[in-house]
Amino acid sequence: MIQRQRANAQEAPKPTDERVRKISPWRVLLDRPELGSIAGTILVFVFFAFTAGDSGMFALDGVINWAKVAAYLGILAVGACLLMIAGEFDLSIGSMIGFAGVVVAIPPMYLGWPLWASVIAAFVVCMALGALNGYLVIRTKLPSFIVTLAFMFILRGLTLVLSTTFANSTIVSGVGSKFDEAPFVHALFSGTTLHGFFAFLSAHGVIESFPNGEPVVGGIPKVLLWWIALAVVAGFVLARTRFGNWIYTVGGDANAAKNVGVPVRRVKISLFVLTAFCACLFGVLQVAEFGSAASDRGLQKEFEAIIAVVIGGTLLTGGFGSVIGACFGAIIFGVVQIGISYTNIDSDWYRVFLGGMLLVAVLFNHYIRSRAASTK
Repeated sequence: MIQRQRANAQEAPKPTDERVRKISPWRVLLDRPELGSIAGTILVFVFFAFTAGDSGMFALDGVINWAKVAAYLGILAVGACLLMIAGEFDLSIGSMIGFAGVVVAIPPMYLGWPLWASVIAAFVVCMALGALNGYLVIRTKLPSFIVTLAFMFILRGLTLVLSTTFANSTIVSGVGSKFDEAPFVHALFSGTTLHGFFAFLSAHGVIESFPNGEPVVGGIPKVLLWWIALAVVAGFVLARTRFGNWIYTVGGDANAAKNVGVPVRRVKISLFVLTAFCACLFGVLQVAEFGSAASDRGLQKEFEAIIAVVIGGTLLTGGFGSVIGACFGAIIFGVVQIGISYTNIDSDWYRVFLGGMLLVAVLFNHYIRSRAASTK
């Protein structure tokens, strides 16, 4: 009798937990914020494969060209993505690019500073301004759009004043030689890396070379390495750390996050500092590449960064987004901007195309989120 009762107990079905249910792969895919940007990237590649496939756009030197454009914007997009997930904007990052470049260029050219000191000063000043942006947003409770819009004009004006006061021009030139004289700074920000490897590939006919034997592509640009490093670190922090959870929580509902012990103030100020760091890095890399600083550098880059992030699936209202998606949004920018020059399409259509991409991305993300919500 006892054995029969044990057998019946073993054969009885286990009660199921109504709170646990199996999620279909399609539902998991719909919940990924980078879905739209990946689809958009594929469409853009297919479009240019048909319109510019035999023009050299997808040769190694062509890939490096559009990858550099994507990398510059991608650096800004990484910082802007985390800040937007937290529910804030920074419209001053475009002006901060030009400001950082002037701060790097003027001290060694006119004040006798070593280049490494001016680079450190640029990062310190820009990150302090980013912290001030965040502090004012938290302290005054004003929309970050308004606060950073004010700083956009302030920094652009300061950049113009500094460049005209010291250089009597809007361009501070001659800085390239200073990078050549500073090995450590040059190693971090100038030129390319893995030149020997590319020379080896060229010598064995794997990649094309110039008549003098030098490879067409001398190496991987430093800006690409910085972009990859930032994207990997930011993606890991957002997906795998407590601070990343705080970012999502703050963007979803800052008051609720504060009530459960999330340090909202520290999170937001830290992210404003990050966007300032990204803008300064962009400015330093441009000065290293072009050997000069200009007061109009970074013009409208803040809007391009926001567009790349939105195309990447980040909601304007915060609480939802992906660093991977923002990087794919930057790739779309790079491919379109450079790809148009490989086709017969008038380059004046570039911004029209980007505006259309933004509109399609917003509509697509809204549709995906609506579908995902309806299946819950």
